[in-house]
Amino acid sequence: MGKHKGPKTFGAYRFRGKDPAIDEFRTVVEDHFGRRVNYKDLRKIEEQGGASVGAMAGWFFGDTERPQSSTLEASGRSIGMKRVWVSDRSNSRK
Repeated sequence: MGKHKGPKTFGAYRFRGKDPAIDEFRTVVEDHFGRRVNYKDLRKIEEQGGASVGAMAGWFFGDTERPQSSTLEASGRSIGMKRVWVSDRSNSRK
């Protein structure tokens, strides 16, 4: 049996390209600052305890497809937001 190459995929969380969490966080940032994401805003997030500007630039403008959950969480919390789990009845599995 060959070795698996690339990140592990999960049946309940499939997507092509960038993780949808990146776009969700982009929306949070744009709502917070009231404009499109820019490097000035990324710098503010980093200064307040979020991920580095380089990491966030990779999410929004670069090739990063699967950011670490902890970096997304820290970045959101640095601007007063946090993620929560909600029911997804369209995908309920027992």
